[in-house]
Amino acid sequence: MTKIYDTIILGAGPAGLTAAIYTARSRLSTCILERVGPGGTALIIDKLENYPGFPDGISGYELAMKMEQQARKFGTEIIMDEALEISGKPGVFTVKGADVSYTARTILIATGSSYQKLEVPGESELAGKGVSYCATCDGAFFRNQRIAVIGGGNSALQEAVYLSRFASEIYLIHRRDAYRASKLLQERISEKPVIKPVLDTIVTKINGKDKVESVLIKNVKTDKATLLPLEGVFVAVGHTPNTAFCGKFLKLDGKGYIITDEALQTSVPGVFAAGDCRVTGLRQVATAVGDGAYASESIDKLLQKL
Repeated sequence: MTKIYDTIILGAGPAGLTAAIYTARSRLSTCILERVGPGGTALIIDKLENYPGFPDGISGYELAMKMEQQARKFGTEIIMDEALEISGKPGVFTVKGADVSYTARTILIATGSSYQKLEVPGESELAGKGVSYCATCDGAFFRNQRIAVIGGGNSALQEAVYLSRFASEIYLIHRRDAYRASKLLQERISEKPVIKPVLDTIVTKINGKDKVESVLIKNVKTDKATLLPLEGVFVAVGHTPNTAFCGKFLKLDGKGYIITDEALQTSVPGVFAAGDCRVTGLRQVATAVGDGAYASESIDKLLQKL
């Protein structure tokens, strides 16, 4: 017979693991489906210094492992499988995996989002070694250093402004002849002498052995290549929510993020979303954890009604 869980959580990042700790501790049968491994994008954080409770910081990997242990301690079942499709109605939902289907009374989607990458040589090899996708996570490690921020939208300019607190020089590199960010943000970067606009330019390679040492950039109009010595590269060219599998079942916004109400319930009653995959104003480990806790409470209340 097919086991029917009280809740199936899709994704074992901070949001999903936190929710599992709460639901399993409340004696709700809880299963997490995780495609790669517990931790999500937190795993790439070399040292997390803005998460409460760790004054000396903690690696994203270590924090994820502690969360996983805690979730398992209370009875959470973690299955390595990828959610390919959701179907059903309140009280009986089916999640299609790669080879097996799973059934639950409620669903929590916590699949997160993926950083869009430059896809240039050296980027993946130096991720966490000078290549970062999160200024608030890693900015403090680059005090008095030369860095680059790649991108031209609001996120890129916001990151450049934030990083101006630490870095001695910031090269704001954008492939077009003007930034796409709001006029207010463009005014702010013009007020920061450490931020140096580099327009009509792309990064073609990131160099370094154990850490970032330089980037090779190319002007798209002249094709002139330049080697730029740096200690850090912050990639801010956008996020992609990991929601393609549920786009036909749930209501998403124009960028693919899941729309939720105040209880973190989606457009389908009984299906909830938490963390970076939903429409939210801030994507941090701390906010994902908060989402997970809140969503678990909403799930518990709904199950009591059911």
